Amino acid sequence: MTAPDPRTNGHTRLSLDTAAARNLATTTKTPPHTPSTGPRWLIRMLPWIEAGGGAYRVNRRLTYPVGAGRLTFSFAAGQARVVPGALRELPSLRDLDDEGTLADLAARFTQREYGPGDVITTAGHAAGEMVLLAHGKVSTRATGPYGGETALDVLAEGGFLGEEVLTGARPTWAVTAVALTPCIVLALSRAAVGEITARSGRLRAHLDRIRDSPAPARTKHGEAAMRLASGHQGEPGLPGTFADYELEPREYELSLAQTILRVHTRVSDLYSSPLDQLEEQLRLTIQQLRERQEHELINNPDFGLLHNADLRQRIHTTAGPPRPGDLDELLSRRRKSRFFLAHPRTIAAFGRECTRAGVYPDSVEIQGSRLLGWRGVPIFPCDKIPVTSRGTSSILVLRTGEKDQGVVGLRRTGIPDEYEPGLSVRLTGIDDKAIASYLVSVYYSVAVLTPDALGVLENVETAR
Repeated sequence: MTAPDPRTNGHTRLSLDTAAARNLATTTKTPPHTPSTGPRWLIRMLPWIEAGGGAYRVNRRLTYPVGAGRLTFSFAAGQARVVPGALRELPSLRDLDDEGTLADLAARFTQREYGPGDVITTAGHAAGEMVLLAHGKVSTRATGPYGGETALDVLAEGGFLGEEVLTGARPTWAVTAVALTPCIVLALSRAAVGEITARSGRLRAHLDRIRDSPAPARTKHGEAAMRLASGHQGEPGLPGTFADYELEPREYELSLAQTILRVHTRVSDLYSSPLDQLEEQLRLTIQQLRERQEHELINNPDFGLLHNADLRQRIHTTAGPPRPGDLDELLSRRRKSRFFLAHPRTIAAFGRECTRAGVYPDSVEIQGSRLLGWRGVPIFPCDKIPVTSRGTSSILVLRTGEKDQGVVGLRRTGIPDEYEPGLSVRLTGIDDKAIASYLVSVYYSVAVLTPDALGVLENVETAR
């Protein structure tokens, strides 16, 4: 007689229990999955250039620097102060090597606050001061050719107006500046500049040299201009010219990400069927190294895209969220834009703005994936672009390829024990505990060949 089975509350079983049957069955398995990997569109879409010798030199035509144009401030007890050394970002003070005079200038700025809609400067009125924007966002406007007011640009923290007060080059304001958000500005009056100039012989001589020395001929991109002739008749003498080069071009050295993968030999010997344990461990490790690689390509302070965008290619939104017009402005500043790169939350915010404006973004198919696009340019999601605690992020737009003087990825192939292009897996030994160690390394960098190859829309609001 069959005894009652305790697993069935005392009832007699009539067939084999499934728990016992599984001991004789082969379970259908999946490879190990992880939610911490993304599509890594940047790595997939960048053209990769071979960096022989572990370095890549970017030669450019000679460019005359005129100051980066982005000031920095310190805040304490509700008071904003410009960092004295940051005043060298103003074109007229770029080469002034006098810390005391810079400190005197910084101390003479007075703080003012404006609300949304307040007028800070008025075109055509006397420009009696220089204005630095310490906090907030300002729209610059001018009268159009037919009498209407046109918006020219949007300034944010670090911007400035009226720098000509230092040299007296322009007695009136060229634009009208209107606060878009609550703003904190620092103002330096023309009278204060005159007082400091009278006391400082070095500042006076420096500004006199700026006024008296004509600026070298340059293109709109700041490059040394070449002398050319056109539209002439007869046999006039033709100008001679040459293309001058930068004397100290930038070199990008390959960076790397590494780790040591440890696998017990007993695991790889006995438990590698039907899935190879070593291969699965390597696959998951390489995925994480590739994730770190893309993070570094965007955020590394030395070569990352967010830190290497030219300040003239950084723009701000006209409002807070990313509007269609903001992306149009990004596209208008470069040719052959290949793709946008944005955090998924930023893409969602852009979609909401398109819905609010009653426009429909493009739908672009790339490598079998359906993506959002704008003006035919795909918008790739990238969760490596940071979103601040205030809910702001950035949108990047790239022109890629060496032929188009764009953005290129750098790597070195043919390295010893290469497992994938630019990635090596090297057995470093087995210790006395029978644990095998594998050194996994990936070498990479990214280079921006010309300043207009990369643009950034900054301080984009992503919150609903």
